[in-house]
Amino acid sequence: MTTSIKKNLLVELFVEELPPKALKKLGEAFAGVLRDQLVAQGLADAGSVLTAYASPRRLAAHLTDVAAQAADKAISQKLMPVSVGLDGAGQPTPALLKKLAALGADASAVAGLKRAQDGKAEALFFESTARGAMLADGLQKALLEAIAKLPIPKVMSYQLETGELPGWTSVSFVRPAHGVVALHGNEVVPVEALGLRSGRETHGHRFEASVDPVVLRDADSYALQLIDDGAVIAGFEARRLEIARQLAEAAVKVGAGSVPIDDDALLDEVTALVERPNVLVCEFEREFLDVPQECLILTMKANQKYFPLLDVHGRLTHKFLVVSNIRPDDASAVIGGNERVVRPRLADAKFFFDQDRKKSLASRVEQLAKVVYHNKLGTQGERVTRVMHIARAIAEQLGASGGGELAAHATQAAQLAKADLVTDMVGEFPELQGTMGRYYALHDGLDVSVADAIEDHYKPRFAGDTLPRGEVGVVVALADKLETLVGMFGIGNLPSGDRDPFALRRHALGVIRMLIEKKLPLELNALLQGAARQFAAIEGFDAQGATDGLQAFIFDRLSGSLREQGASAQEADAVLASQPQRLALVPELLAAVRTFAALPEAPALAAANKRIGNILKKSPEADAHVNTALLREPAEAALYEAMQNVVPKADAQFAAGDYTASLQTLAALRAPVDAFFDDVMVNAEEADLRLNRLGLLSSLHGAMNRVAQLERLAV
Repeated sequence: MTTSIKKNLLVELFVEELPPKALKKLGEAFAGVLRDQLVAQGLADAGSVLTAYASPRRLAAHLTDVAAQAADKAISQKLMPVSVGLDGAGQPTPALLKKLAALGADASAVAGLKRAQDGKAEALFFESTARGAMLADGLQKALLEAIAKLPIPKVMSYQLETGELPGWTSVSFVRPAHGVVALHGNEVVPVEALGLRSGRETHGHRFEASVDPVVLRDADSYALQLIDDGAVIAGFEARRLEIARQLAEAAVKVGAGSVPIDDDALLDEVTALVERPNVLVCEFEREFLDVPQECLILTMKANQKYFPLLDVHGRLTHKFLVVSNIRPDDASAVIGGNERVVRPRLADAKFFFDQDRKKSLASRVEQLAKVVYHNKLGTQGERVTRVMHIARAIAEQLGASGGGELAAHATQAAQLAKADLVTDMVGEFPELQGTMGRYYALHDGLDVSVADAIEDHYKPRFAGDTLPRGEVGVVVALADKLETLVGMFGIGNLPSGDRDPFALRRHALGVIRMLIEKKLPLELNALLQGAARQFAAIEGFDAQGATDGLQAFIFDRLSGSLREQGASAQEADAVLASQPQRLALVPELLAAVRTFAALPEAPALAAANKRIGNILKKSPEADAHVNTALLREPAEAALYEAMQNVVPKADAQFAAGDYTASLQTLAALRAPVDAFFDDVMVNAEEADLRLNRLGLLSSLHGAMNRVAQLERLAV
């Protein structure tokens, strides 16, 4: 076996500025594939420690304990059955000699062939030793594989040399590459990629590196040399932590309890934009604080990548933090430049806000008739009308808590919910839809519940988001999501695979959450049918297909949600198999099933219930009727008597909403049910006896499945 001294390995691609939103994934993918390929070739093992590096101009990986050559491997190759390879005298056949020749061996190898059982026949095996891969060869393969598997958002082509014909020496990569480093300890590993040969030279910061190029001493000095000589923090996480530290430190210096806005996505993006972070404090005129802070925060984050500072109450202050990529002795020019850049952005936001308030939301509703929602479903104006009718119907069903006022407010909020789509502010910042509607509604003097509903009707916007804060908001949000779901299902515009352009899965989960978490006494099918009626004027709209398909879709989403919350697949299936229409009861039904499943009687009763279900499927003539005069066997009479004692009590508990107690009461039937199946022939030859026994089982089946289909618990 070949042995090889292990050293640490460093591989770097030096490129032009990488796309910031993809940088973190690019760095992780590059290092991960490189490591996996080296492990697969035996040049590294599971104990090798991987460190990924990613900065705006580099992707790199450091891997510990990499061998210069992989260990030799023993290989056993099946040749053919003994009966085919050797003749009656034990001599090699021409077929065997031909096979050996293909492997570089001759007749002298026959004596060393191994015999072993292979299935029913004995076979011949040729054993040899494969020389372990050399690092240069293995790394070459691994590097090309790592480059090929990068999750590149968009590939670009470029020329390696100037003066060549277009495409003559073109390379395709995420950005033009200018250098490859490959060091095994302090030795260069000769590899090629993207038209470049490996070496030990890299480059630091464009403007602040003290040495250029940075000549790396060895694999382990990479990160430290880049900091000392190149003024670059190469590690993505190290740079991110440094930015977070500087942001917190700068906020403390500002004082008054200021904190930078908490935004992981922004922090990731800024980390991908700078190599040598330097956080600076800037400010803008206080007059801009009259504009809703959501507008100012969004323009600073989205357009300038700044970190707004909030006070102890979460209100925006007139100061913000900039993450610069340079560290001049006098930062005043950098600070002043950023303050000049942000001022026009904030001025635009103030202008939009002031202009928008000159017209009421109600006056803008008419404009929605000119905004196309979907070519088969009409305009936003038509959509708003449908949502209004659905919201009013839901509010009237919930009227006990709000009366006519709830219906009036819900209808008004539904009418105005989309009006901010035609404002200047939302036209510039679509992310503010709903948020600006609330501000403009309050400016118009509308009821706070209406204003809140205008903002909240988009909720929940994402997994884990809060639900609408008030009853009016819940009604309008429910109506809006039902209109979207029913409309898209009615025209056959369904999600498939990863494609879900109208976020129907998210809308379905939003409907589920509101019905359950707000404990709304609403029937799902009635909601879907009510929404479907609003599309009667749409040509070719399949109302029945929409309601049936959507109900199945919603229960599928609900099943997944219950499993994510800890329910087993069997428990979720038991509760949802009969598609309970009042989703608000599902948590109680699930709790009852989970309690029942823990009882010692549960497995036997679930199995019996499954057996009963199978019997009844084969006997459609059976009904839940029992003639006591035909109860001939003691076991069937005992089961009937037990049911007379147990079922009424369980039914009363079910009617009172105590589902757990109802199932626990039914558990008392285990012994008589077991005895029935042990002693009674259900399919008796006499028709009246058979039908009577089927009727007894049908009555039992109905009683046991009121809470859930217990047969689904059977393993």
